[in-house]
Formats: sequence, C-alpha cells, structure tokens
Amino acid sequence: NYPAFAWHPDGQSIVIWSAGGFHRIGMDGSHAEIPVRVQADKQIHPALQREVEVSPDRFPVRMARWTQQSPDGRLAIYQALGYLWLHDLERGEHRRLTSQTDHWEFYPAFSPDSRSVVYVTFDDEALGSVRIHPVGRGRGRVLTTEPGYYLEPSFSPNGRQVVFRRTSGGFLTSPAWSERTGLYRVAADGGEPVRFHDSGSNPQFSSDGQRVLYSVRVDGSKLALDSVNLDGFDHRRHLIGDWITEYRVSPDGRWVAFAEHYNAYLAPFFAAGKPVTLGAGSRAFPVRQVSARAGEHLHFSGDSRSLAWSHGATLYTRALSDVFAFLDGAPEELPEPATEGLNLSIEVDSDRHDGRIALTGGRIVTMRNAAEEIEVIEDGVILVEGHRITAVGTRGEIEVPSGFQTFELDGKTVLPGLFDAHAHGPMSNQQLQPRQNWAQIANLAFGVTTIHDPSNDNAGIFSMAELQRAGDVLAPRIYSTGRILYGAIFPGVTARIDGYDDAEFHVRRQKELGAISVKSYNYLRRDQRQQVLEAGRKLDIMVVPEGGMRFEQNMSQIVDGHTGIEHSLSIHRAYDDLKQLWGQTDVVWSPTFGVAYGGMMGEEYWYDRTEVWKNERLLNFVPRSVVYPRSIRRPTAPDELYNHIAVAEMTKQMNELGVPVVIGAHGQLAGLAAHWEMWMMEQGGFTPFEALRGATIDGARYFGMDADLGSIEVGKLADLFVIDGDVLEDIRVSQNVTHTMLNGRLYDASNMNQLAPEQVERKPFFFEKEGGDAWQPATMQYFHQMGHDLGWHCRH
Repeated sequence: NYPAFAWHPDGQSIVIWSAGGFHRIGMDGSHAEIPVRVQADKQIHPALQREVEVSPDRFPVRMARWTQQSPDGRLAIYQALGYLWLHDLERGEHRRLTSQTDHWEFYPAFSPDSRSVVYVTFDDEALGSVRIHPVGRGRGRVLTTEPGYYLEPSFSPNGRQVVFRRTSGGFLTSPAWSERTGLYRVAADGGEPVRFHDSGSNPQFSSDGQRVLYSVRVDGSKLALDSVNLDGFDHRRHLIGDWITEYRVSPDGRWVAFAEHYNAYLAPFFAAGKPVTLGAGSRAFPVRQVSARAGEHLHFSGDSRSLAWSHGATLYTRALSDVFAFLDGAPEELPEPATEGLNLSIEVDSDRHDGRIALTGGRIVTMRNAAEEIEVIEDGVILVEGHRITAVGTRGEIEVPSGFQTFELDGKTVLPGLFDAHAHGPMSNQQLQPRQNWAQIANLAFGVTTIHDPSNDNAGIFSMAELQRAGDVLAPRIYSTGRILYGAIFPGVTARIDGYDDAEFHVRRQKELGAISVKSYNYLRRDQRQQVLEAGRKLDIMVVPEGGMRFEQNMSQIVDGHTGIEHSLSIHRAYDDLKQLWGQTDVVWSPTFGVAYGGMMGEEYWYDRTEVWKNERLLNFVPRSVVYPRSIRRPTAPDELYNHIAVAEMTKQMNELGVPVVIGAHGQLAGLAAHWEMWMMEQGGFTPFEALRGATIDGARYFGMDADLGSIEVGKLADLFVIDGDVLEDIRVSQNVTHTMLNGRLYDASNMNQLAPEQVERKPFFFEKEGGDAWQPATMQYFHQMGHDLGWHCRH
C-alpha cells in the first residue's frame, strides 16, 4: 500500500517511499533505489528516572480505606493492613477496633450515636459476615445467619436496623454462598436478614428511615441515585449524573454530596417527582466543589452541618456554612476548596526475620555487571542472613558457618528473582481480599518475586502492596501506577487534563496513595502528555505511557523523556531513523510480547504449540476454570502468522543499540506467562542470558530498584529462584523452578510450602476442594468490567 507518490520531472517515473527508503519506479517497470541521507538535530529530554527504596525498616500506611469520622466528631475509623483502626481526633492516638486475627475487616460505618461500628468480615475459608462491635469495651455480635460475601453496611437513623449489600464470589475467591445477591436489611439486635431488592450498591437509609437509597449504573455508564421502600417497592429515581462515581445524602435529607472527576461536591437534595440531572457543572441549583486534593468516602456529621471525605490516609472536613453563602454563619468570603486535612497514617515495621540459610552447590548466574559480562559461579554458595545476602562465591571460597540451614542445589541453576515489569492481575473481589491470592502465589511458584502493575484499582493493589510489605500475605513485592491517568472518555476512569495544574493534581493523588509511577494512557494531545511528565519530574514519580497503537505518539513519548514505553509498536519493522533516535535515549521498552499488536499474539502461540492444560505446576496454583477454556480448544497457525516473533526481532535490534528490553507478561497467565516472555525474546534473537537479563536486573533498573534487586550480590535483598537444569543452554527449562526465595524465606516451588527459616504449610486453595472451581455470573461481570475500566485488553 503506497498512500503517496510524486511524479519525477521527466514524467516517465514516480517516486514512492517503501521499506525504509525512497524508490523510483519507471513507466516501463524499472526500479531504482534513491540513496537519501539526512542530517537531523533532535532535542531529546532525559528519561524520567528515580531511585526506589525497596525495603526500609518501617513504612507509612498510605492506603487507608473507608475513612469515616464519627457522627459526634470525636473519632475516625478506617481500614488498613486488613483490620479496622480507630483514631482519637483529640488525642491523636490510634488503636484497633477489635483484637481478633481470625479474619479481615472491611467497610466500616458508625452508628448514629457514635458508640458502635458495623462492618463486614472476610476469610478465605469461613467467608464473610456482617457484624457490630462497640467502640469501647464489650463484645461484638454477628448479624448475618449464613456465610457469604457482604459489602457496604449502614445503620438506620435510629440505629435499630442495618442495610447491606450481598454479592458473589468465584474466580479469585470461593464461589460458595454466592446466591441471592442484592440489598438486605436486618435488625441491629439480631434476626433473619430480609432481601428487599435484587440490585444496587452503597445503600443508606433515608432521613426518616422509611426508604433505602442506593446507587445503580444506567445507560452503560451514568450513575443514578434511586430509592425503594423497606419492602423493595415504590421505586423512585432521584438523581442521575454522567460523571458521578459516588453519592451520599445527609442525615437530615437536605444535602447530597457526590464525587466527580476525583473531587467532592455538595448540592441541595431535592426529592423531586422526576430524576434530576446532577453534575459539577449544574446550573439549575447551587453546586460547590469542596475538595482540592481528591475526595472519596463521602459522609456527613451527625447534625448534617459538615461534610467529610478522605483520600488515602488523609481526612478532610468542611462546614456547610463554608460552602454556601446563604447558610447561617457563612463568612463574607467563602474559602476555596479544602487543601489541608488530617493525616491519620500509621507507621509499621517491614517484614523481618532472623533466619540463616545457606544455598550450596548450585550454578549461580549473578547478573552482576550483566551489561558487560556473563558471571557464572559454578559449585557456588550463597549465604542469607535475615532478608539480605551476606556472601556469594564458590564452595572453596566460602565456609558455611554453624547455625545455618543448608540446602544442596547440585545440578541446579540459581538466578535473581524475576521482575515482571508489566504485570496486571486481580487483587480483590470488590475490595474483599483473600489471604491467599492464587494469582500472586502462582507468580512466586514460577520465580517472579517482584511485579509492577501499570494499571489496577487503587484501593485493591496499594492495600495489597502494604500487606505484602508487612509480611501479612504471601505475594511478590508489589508496585503499581494504580488507576491509569486516562485521556479517553469513560466515567470514573477519565483523568481530565486541561492544563498543568490538572496534571499535577492527578499525579499527586496517585503518589499520595503509594504509586511509584503513573501510567499516561490515551492522551491524544502531546502537551497533555508533557504536562504529566513535568508533574512527574516535580513530584519525583516515574511516567510509563501507552501509545494506544499510535506510532507517532510513541515517538513523541521517547523524545519527551518518558521512563519507558509499554507494549509493542504499531509497525512491523524498525528502520535507521527509529533505531538511531531511540538508541540515543535511556527510555526502556516493555513490549509485552504475549499481547503484541499487529497479528496473532504470543499468548496464543504457546496455547498452540504447548499443552498448557497439562502443566502440573500451573494447575497447582491456577484454577482449571481459568486455564482450560483458553488452552484446550485453541486456534493453530503457522509461525509467520504470529506477529510476536517480528516484534521480538525488532526489540533485539533495538537492544543491540542500547535500548533496555524488559519482560512484561501482562497478567495473561499467572507465573508461566513471564517465562513465555523470555522464550519469545529468544525467538527474536536474544541469547538465553540476554533474555534472563531482561527479566531480572534490567527490570529492577527500569524502576530504580537495582540497588536492592535484580542481581545476586552481597547486601542485596535475598530474592531469587532455583531452576532444575542449565537455563543458559536451554531457555525453555526456566519454568522448571524447584525453589523460590523471597525476602530470605525459602519455599518449595512445587507447592509453595515454606521450607526455611521455619516450615510452614500452605493452606489449600478454594479450587483444590471439591466443587470449589466455579465462576458466578455476577463475579464474571465484575471482573470483566474491571478489566475494561483498567484497559487490560486481556481475556480473564
């Protein structure tokens, strides 16, 4: 296809561009290449890079969820590290609501008298319940009569009833007790819960306690505020908003707070006879923005005189008289939206232990100075004390001291833990998190010890990262952009940027939740992307973009100095103009071969060429309901139709010019897909060592973690894995993982039982039990919608 041509002055030939050059085609069919050489000067900005401290001794908890001030204003409650915490707002002291450790606690809400809290629980085996617990001394009580998946409880105005939502499990958690989803109410002193409506979310009682208001998605993306009576009848639609993501009506029924474009707004609440269209730009009645630094978890004081909201661990409040000039007590000049709040963050210890482990006899591929040399230590010894490596060398050089637990690794190869630089994956089911996330444990079983996810739900992934850092869950080290900065139009996802201040607002709100990077995604205007970059430089946070299959956009991202490029390019071959440009930058490439653009993808190749459904290691950790549909009845095609091979060849050419190429499995199949990425690199011409380098030290360096991760060296974190065989001779044996070490703890990779420093047996996954491997329709819908919202483009 030649979209443009020019006639030669002789009128007997035309000039076209093709295959990276100009060609003269004569009317007689003759062909001659026209040599062209251009001297071009380009201004290139340095790639935005930063260093990340991977394992400080202590860290602040940033992802506080469901933060809420008590109606009397004395206390705040929030969820962090799996449990509910009370914060005395006068004394600045915090404590747990309960002392139990049998289950995790979610979705808290105060009673109207501020003396009790209603919340839900979740446990992998026992599932969940709705409970009430006193703020002071006393025992709590369970309101639900059967296990299940419960969300969003709320008290009635007189404190005598509780309303909550019931949802379903499956996929990430057990599918048991997933029937009869919907909205329920129950007496606060006990009784049989009554299901009164089959859909809706975030239920709350009306001011007189005779109706229940709830949110529901309509027309695809709009959010409506509806209500029904206590028996589920007399349906009314009150409000509808194009961009609204959350509603909350005041206790006196006069006001409604809503969130739009990540900020909080306040408006009068009218119980009109027909739906009222509401939004930040409404002109029919007064609407005021109250937050300047992001707002969610909206709630009112008990007397309806103030509004509170939170962002991460920061609680904000604003008197209503500071919002509307027509209210009693309003100042002559109303204040600007709130920029300062109260930091409720707690600081906790990182995971530590005093184990002493020796790995002896293995072949150690250190990845030390990997850009310059291939260092392999035969008959090697690695000493690990606590969470760091204290000695590396040959058996003749290092004597194992007494008191070390010794593991012989004769005939095996030891490598630094894999760094999956583009690792999507589920972290929760509607914010309910299992203690054993099979997707993350599968990653560990295949040697993946660190992941970076460039698009996930903020609350789910940042809370999971903190649980991992504290040693409360078994998972790789987790880093993320959190929610993407999305330039396309989708309510609840779009991050609107109309100038630099908007860009800084979005970058700052993600950093405040724990992001080390942001994903700049589908901003069509270059100045918007540059503003995100400038905000990243100011706030010291990396920017990883996706070009949306637009080659020109990728080129400007390279020139402007993005940290890296995510996904493949939308061209089949690279020529000297591209090679010379990119090769003179420090911009990294994570091409995600498994979902490479332009043809049949790499993921499909391995279903075609290998019997994935028979991989015993994989089936130990990933439900058959996930593996079988994609791998048993699969398409087949010759190699030339699989475009990932051409993409891999292009990345090899770029790598030879100095562009780091790192693996990114895109969450296509937990654990195993990271190895596919290395195998596909070899298909493109990388040597096994080069592929392994892209899976270890180069990924760590990409995200500024190479001082702690990516190579086996004294002083670095003890994250590594062991392969049965010589992976430098045959890259395909990389999946034969026998052991994984994370933070100095050694695991049997076949079952992920901990071997040292203590022996700990992993509990069975729900799908290892009879009847446990099933999906519920509501859960399927939730995860498909989440994948769409996050731009995963994959088939979960």
